[in-house]
Amino acid sequence: MNKDLTVLYQQKAEETGRMLVSLRNHSRAFILTEIGSFLLAIGFVVLYTLLDNAAWALLCALAALFLYLYIRRLDVRNDRRIKAGEALLQVYQNEIDYQHGNFSGFEAGEQYVCPQHSYTFDMDVFGTGSLFQRMNRSISTGGSDRLAACLSTEWGSAKREELVGQIRRRTEAVDELGQEETFLSAFKSLGVKERINTEEVLKALTAVYHQTFPKVFHSPLFRYFCYADLLGFYVSIVLSIMGLVPSLLPVWWGMFNFMFSFLSGHKHMRVISGLIAKVHTQVDGYLQVLKLIDKTGFRSAELQALKKKLSGAEESFERLELILQKIDNRSNEVGVFIFNSFALIDITIIRLFLRWQHTYEQRTDEWIGTLNLFDALVSMGNYRLNEDRAAQAEISGDDRVVYEAKGLYHPFLGEQAVANDFNILDHEYYIITGANMAGKSTFLRSIGINYLLAMNGLPVFARQLRVSVFHLFTSMRTTDDLTHGISYFNAELLRLKQLLSSLDERVPSLIILDEILKGTNSLDKLNGSRLFLQHIAGRNVTGVIATHDLELSKLEDEQPARFHNYCFEIGLGEDITYSYKITKGVARNQNATFLLKGILG
Repeated sequence: MNKDLTVLYQQKAEETGRMLVSLRNHSRAFILTEIGSFLLAIGFVVLYTLLDNAAWALLCALAALFLYLYIRRLDVRNDRRIKAGEALLQVYQNEIDYQHGNFSGFEAGEQYVCPQHSYTFDMDVFGTGSLFQRMNRSISTGGSDRLAACLSTEWGSAKREELVGQIRRRTEAVDELGQEETFLSAFKSLGVKERINTEEVLKALTAVYHQTFPKVFHSPLFRYFCYADLLGFYVSIVLSIMGLVPSLLPVWWGMFNFMFSFLSGHKHMRVISGLIAKVHTQVDGYLQVLKLIDKTGFRSAELQALKKKLSGAEESFERLELILQKIDNRSNEVGVFIFNSFALIDITIIRLFLRWQHTYEQRTDEWIGTLNLFDALVSMGNYRLNEDRAAQAEISGDDRVVYEAKGLYHPFLGEQAVANDFNILDHEYYIITGANMAGKSTFLRSIGINYLLAMNGLPVFARQLRVSVFHLFTSMRTTDDLTHGISYFNAELLRLKQLLSSLDERVPSLIILDEILKGTNSLDKLNGSRLFLQHIAGRNVTGVIATHDLELSKLEDEQPARFHNYCFEIGLGEDITYSYKITKGVARNQNATFLLKGILG
């Protein structure tokens, strides 16, 4: 637990709670004032009709009406602040729960679980209690997908220098975000209650761009006619009040405007409303994100580059939001009549839509893709903030397997973790033996998951870690598939076949295996394991292999320059003691018989 951060979250949660109490009190006062001012306006209108020479009453009615509209505006703004405060309070509560080991408030990413992936299934990257669930704070489905893609990347490309530079830039970006708790909390609050459905937004915008309208709406002459029509209408109202034209002229002109605008645009308005009105909330969400990013200054190269890519996006979404607001204004019969009569609203919306469509069509996909990456980076930065015990890895540009760890441990174990020093040398193999529950599998996962964190510029759980970029493949959690007639042993063979097919001689690989060929008898398992390791040792591959088969450790006697024995030893006395410390050599003590005797009495 990050105790200082937990205290900060608790303080901010309390402050936000007090602010919400005050805002809700204001809301009740606003509602009472709105009712009072509206009734007052009606009362003055009644007085105007009952009294002679009561122009003052009409002026008072107008003043009361303006007061109502002003208070209503304040009430709407206050409601928005309440919603924002409630979202922020939920963010703080979720983070407090996280610090206490409760991750249920975050998406687990079960849709990304893939047993065939090179390493994510074995490393518990996705699923309940996974790395993804601990890290994910995405406010959009696209951000969630991008974060999952980052954690699933299969490194080892020949473009090593480019990858190393990218990782170092990512580290700078994650570090910077990890120091901005206020920004992170504000960002997370924009989607903590309802995430933006990126797929729906993209689907709607794609349909928008393919929608066509009659050429007349594109015509400048038609636009000038609309301007002239509205100008003449407003002039007729003024002249009618002055008594210079018949009083019915603006009435008939308003009727003409309504019929002209409604009949010209109604059919197309239904199309536009159907295309984009259903993503109103998501559009507003993206607009709020863009405003937050725009007012924040960034130092790291990657964040500055992403902000630059979003140039013009805020204006685009503001215009789209304006269109949606205008659609809302005419969403009832009274609004349709009034706004078409006085503003030709249907024609105006179509023309605004066409201008937006023409101006921003080419860049929307790029903007949303950039926002998805920014969303993923916020999750990474938040993880950096929360995990104050972690350190930054050093990324080596060597064209070989480099893995030099001091004080390495698994991130899920927290303060109870036992740290180990361990170096992996290129083209060498490490046979790790030990009793059940002695720590072999956890240690293998510690190696893999910390490499995954390092490659994403994330903090690693070690005092020091120096790694190069290589291809990672694991086989630790093979399962059968009886539905497709695949036995456990056959599934193991398929996994090893997948491992072999994933290798590229131009790229160094690290393989992490937990018990090769568990699904067969001891002698066959030993012979098969030896055969596999002897074959793989001739490839551009380095390996860490855990096994209960002590005979496999004899490979060190045959090829001492290539194979090395390590173990997790246990102590047997009245009780079993586990040190969880890795040491040189072969394990001597096993615990299965000891534990079974305890069960049998």
